[in-house]
Amino acid sequence: MTVPGQDAPEPPQRVRVEAPRRLANAAPVRASVAQEVSEHSQVGEVFVRSLIRSQLRLAAVVAGAFALVLAGCWLLATLLPGLLEVRLGGIPLPWLVLGVGIYPVVCLCAWLFVRAAARNEARYLDLVGEK
Repeated sequence: MTVPGQDAPEPPQRVRVEAPRRLANAAPVRASVAQEVSEHSQVGEVFVRSLIRSQLRLAAVVAGAFALVLAGCWLLATLLPGLLEVRLGGIPLPWLVLGVGIYPVVCLCAWLFVRAAARNEARYLDLVGEK
């Protein structure tokens, strides 16, 4: 309803409401190591290669130590030829050492390898941030 002599009220103008531009001024978001690994980025590849290298180094050390034990048995038999003639229960001593005595060494090497490999993987998971 309008009163004579007065102008009709102006319709309200539209106002555009926008969010402030925060993203342009914000610091870039750094991706987590887990995200880097899952996205197969260069940083993630560095972490995975590091884990693989440490596991390979561990395997080489354990295999080398086992080879040294076997070489020591051979060297002992070569330097002391009298050991070849020793018999226990009718079985030559070198056969007993290689057939029975080597298994505890194999089990010890395997146990140490598994413990160290699990420790490497736990360190990697701590670094990546997954638990």
